Amino acid sequence: MMQMIDERMFAPMMPCVAKGRIIAAHLIGPLAESGALLRQPERLRARFDQDGYVFLRGALPVDAVRAARREVFARLAEMDEIASPAEDGIATGRSQRLALHPDRGAFWKSVSEGPALRALTHGATLRGVAEALFGESCLGHDLIYLRAAAVGRALDMHYDFPFFCRLHDRLATSWIPIGDVPTTDGPIYVVEGSTRFDDLLADVQTQDAIGDRSRKFAFEMHPADFAASRDTRLLTADFQAGDVLLFSMRLAHGSLDNCSPIGRTRLSCDLRWQPAAMPQDERYFGADPRGVTGGGYGDLNGAKPLTAQWITN
Repeated sequence: MMQMIDERMFAPMMPCVAKGRIIAAHLIGPLAESGALLRQPERLRARFDQDGYVFLRGALPVDAVRAARREVFARLAEMDEIASPAEDGIATGRSQRLALHPDRGAFWKSVSEGPALRALTHGATLRGVAEALFGESCLGHDLIYLRAAAVGRALDMHYDFPFFCRLHDRLATSWIPIGDVPTTDGPIYVVEGSTRFDDLLADVQTQDAIGDRSRKFAFEMHPADFAASRDTRLLTADFQAGDVLLFSMRLAHGSLDNCSPIGRTRLSCDLRWQPAAMPQDERYFGADPRGVTGGGYGDLNGAKPLTAQWITN
């Protein structure tokens, strides 16, 4: 049984938009909060098994989140992509990135390996959360997916399984808003109950994103139509600095469109965690991880300059 939630606690100020379309209110719902279970790891794991995710309000140090935000946006301000003050994250619509750093992969790797950001993503606090979830010592992937999403950008709905479960499936994704991310700014959503869509998972669990480059692993159906067809909802939140969402490889998810009325860039980061005793996929570990495509940081969406011409590329 799904956790009961007071729906009155979820009242976004603006409509939620995905792929250019307003999502009907009955197809949007709130993420269940599980922060109180951090001190009860067995119940935390039970919630994760039940819902396919745990949403933890205020689990990460806000000062560490803000330091990471300042660090990343300062680098993008140097590229003329973010206006002053950089921490506000307001996009200029311009970019000098390719002129100053023709090797966009090397640039994005340097941003993604910033000390303040790594202190947040691989620090003791988030590691402790992962270890509470798995019940044993954990490692985070060295390759992280830092996403600076300008207005108009979004992430298509998909399952993580084909991308990360080549060696084993004892993994969980952590999604970190690096600053406040209201629903207007395009935060993550998860598809309620999608860990139990056995007909889809039977196919998903045979897919290998690196073994079949010709295949598209995102859903082609609009997320609202998909939710309606399954009699379910897209769950999201007005995220705040310090929040973290951890979810299963078998939970479908994507992001809402960034429709910020002030041109704010949505900054977030996701990475996978696994028990330290499990085999390490060399694509995601080491000093120069190559990722799914083999192109490393240069192939990530975050490596694209924050200008309109790159929104759909």
